[in-house]
Amino acid sequence: MTSPCSTIYHCCLDSLSDSPDQGDIPQIPSRKLPTIANEMSSKGSVVLAYSGGLDTSCILVWLKEEGYDVIAYLANVGQKEDFEEARKKGLKLGAKKVSIEGVSTEFAEEFIWPAVQSSALYEDRFLLGTSLARPCTARKQVEITQRKGGKYVSQGAIRKGNDQVRFELTCYSLAPQIKAIAPWRMPEFYNRFKCRNDLMEYAMQRGIPIPVTPKSL
Repeated sequence: MTSPCSTIYHCCLDSLSDSPDQGDIPQIPSRKLPTIANEMSSKGSVVLAYSGGLDTSCILVWLKEEGYDVIAYLANVGQKEDFEEARKKGLKLGAKKVSIEGVSTEFAEEFIWPAVQSSALYEDRFLLGTSLARPCTARKQVEITQRKGGKYVSQGAIRKGNDQVRFELTCYSLAPQIKAIAPWRMPEFYNRFKCRNDLMEYAMQRGIPIPVTPKSL
């Protein structure tokens, strides 16, 4: 029996192989490109993978300022975290709703166990943890988005990391019609927030209740 991990992985590869030739993009008039940046002006609901930390708290407020109704989503994969405090924080920042989803059982049975069975290791040394949790988290994020009739998902993964790929390819393999808003790949966001100090300053200006000192970060 094929595991969901394998299905998502192969769907992601198929999505990549079907992608248009990037070299053709400059020849197409820019007004015809269906980019997320151009769609930001139209209001809609976005399900944000939210942790309550600096990045996703700032992104939550930024999405609201861009005209979105934000549903903050937290996945409980078994980690120790004060989810109620995160719920209060998300609502205080203006989230329309905070959804806390328990996915620890499916994470263990459908992601961790197949990885253990296949002796999956990173660099033949490290057990997989975060890299397995992301597809599980993203799958539930897609379910919430479809349940709410939304069109967008978002997350706070930095543009140089692998988590953006894990989130977005999972999303697109399960629901190609849902669009991913990746702030750290959008010039209007990363040109504004070039370093942690910029995020900290934004947090202080917007009254985001998080520790905003270099030592705490």
